[in-house]
Amino acid sequence: MNAKGTVHKFGDNVDTDVIIPARYLNTASHKELAAHCMEDIDKDFVNKVKEGDIIVAEKNFGCGSSREHAPIAIKASGISCVIASTFARIFYRNAINIGLPILECEEAAKEIKSGDVVSVDFNTGVITDETTGKTYQAEPFPEFIQNIIKKGGLIKSLS
Repeated sequence: MNAKGTVHKFGDNVDTDVIIPARYLNTASHKELAAHCMEDIDKDFVNKVKEGDIIVAEKNFGCGSSREHAPIAIKASGISCVIASTFARIFYRNAINIGLPILECEEAAKEIKSGDVVSVDFNTGVITDETTGKTYQAEPFPEFIQNIIKKGGLIKSLS
């Protein structure tokens, strides 16, 4: 399983209220959630993001409320992977539960720039910044978690 896309870069403490503002939580439509993804931190995000793109952020990505709307909005917007120095634990688990691949790698999170093209090998945890040629090593998911992600989430992996 692999991902490759253009990076959208964010800093520390990107909380779930910024990922998907509470005023849009009255819908279960993934498409509607995606239409408002990141709008309070980057008004133009939904116009710039393309299928397969990657979010890179620094510390504590996904902090705040424990809503699973946040990883759903990110995944539905076309993002193929989120790389961060660290994730809030509840966001980390929610991301896996809905099948959004996420990797922790402090060096990659600090060095990769917005607009870089990055590829990720989920089997090995190798992150390659194709713009600079630099590689980074994240901890790959164990096979059972990779299976959850490949199947599109926890519930789908059980059927």
